[in-house]
Amino acid sequence: MTINTDNLVSITETNQNFSRVARMVDKTGAAIVLKNNVPRYVILDFNQLQNEEIASTDEALVSARKLLKEHLPAFKELAK
Repeated sequence: MTINTDNLVSITETNQNFSRVARMVDKTGAAIVLKNNVPRYVILDFNQLQNEEIASTDEALVSARKLLKEHLPAFKELAK
C-alpha cells in the first residue's frame, strides 16, 4: 500500500474529530492514523476493503518456495 502523506492523521485528531477523518476516507479511500508519530492504524472505506486481494495459503506457499529457490545460496550462507 502506498501511503499518501495527505492521509496521515494523529490518533488525537482522530479521537477529537472523527467526522473529519471519515470525510477524508470518503474522499481518498483511506486514512493512516499515527500513534506517537508512527503509522499504527489504517481506516479504509468498506468497499475498498472488499476489493483488497488477500493471498490464499497456497499462493503464499508458492511465493515462499519461489523466493527460497531464487535465493537459496544466500539463505544457506546466513544459516551458518
